[in-house]
Amino acid sequence: MAMDRRPDDMVRITTPELADAFIAEQIEALRSQIGDKKVLLALSGGVDSSVVAAMLIKAVGDQLVCVHVNHGLLRKGEPEQVIEVFRNRMKANLIYVDATDRFLDKLAGVTDPETKRKIIGGEFIEVFAEEARKLNGIEFLAQGTIWPDILESEAGIKAHHNAGGLPEDMQFELVEPVKILFKDEVRVVGERLGLPAGMVYRQPFPGPGLGVRCPGAITRDRLEAVRESDAILREEFAKNGLEGKVWQYFTVVPDFKSTGVKDGKRTFDWPCIIRAINTTDVMEVTVEHLSDELIDHLVTRILSEVPGINRVLFDYTPKPPATVEYE
Repeated sequence: MAMDRRPDDMVRITTPELADAFIAEQIEALRSQIGDKKVLLALSGGVDSSVVAAMLIKAVGDQLVCVHVNHGLLRKGEPEQVIEVFRNRMKANLIYVDATDRFLDKLAGVTDPETKRKIIGGEFIEVFAEEARKLNGIEFLAQGTIWPDILESEAGIKAHHNAGGLPEDMQFELVEPVKILFKDEVRVVGERLGLPAGMVYRQPFPGPGLGVRCPGAITRDRLEAVRESDAILREEFAKNGLEGKVWQYFTVVPDFKSTGVKDGKRTFDWPCIIRAINTTDVMEVTVEHLSDELIDHLVTRILSEVPGINRVLFDYTPKPPATVEYE
């Protein structure tokens, strides 16, 4: 069986050799735990769940059933990447659920950040549970729990975001093959499992997705402005060699408008806020200062390519006093 605790003397996984040894050990443990039964995984496309999926595909093949729920709050191109990598390349048994309308209808008119998070989290569990009930013979639930999740939940810093939540009639035995690893180790293991670099080194992305970058009541047009401006920012960071060097960068489109001018006519549109930050522990965050040329280029692209935006702002606030996300 897999270990429940990270040994105090465990060597940090930094090399392909150490990653390969860990993978071999976990595959043996997974086969022993799962046997000939089926295992279910909520596959978000984030690094943790993706690495768990890749490891389980190696260990038990089509005994793994992946469910990818698109709640309409993912970044541009992410659902397509999950389908391409797992269904097309890795031949995973993947169920894709487009629940965009369902989520956005539930979120309509909701302005309170905590209420929004609860709706998104609760609805995700509902959709996942509905899909799970359609399947027969599932005895295991795989999760992308990592070591910091366990430490933070034990310390009372935050609720364990992976554990629990499913309805009482769905009692599965947990499968958590990367739970003794730190995030940097998960990435090294992911590379050795053949996942694309864009997925392995994906910047952190919150569970509620773009919902926390669309402050106030989420509307489809403003959500689309967040998605399109974020795609431009990611593209330009990649072109300018900042991808992988800056810890996190994203755009926010708040729920207020200001007057502008376009083609000689008055506009009344939203601002787009750019945030680019660095950190080692997320307790303190510093701001990445971009070149004037890059900022000018980002402003030009966002204003010309994203409908509904007439101002671009840059957030220079560290943490503290600001938090990483706006909600």
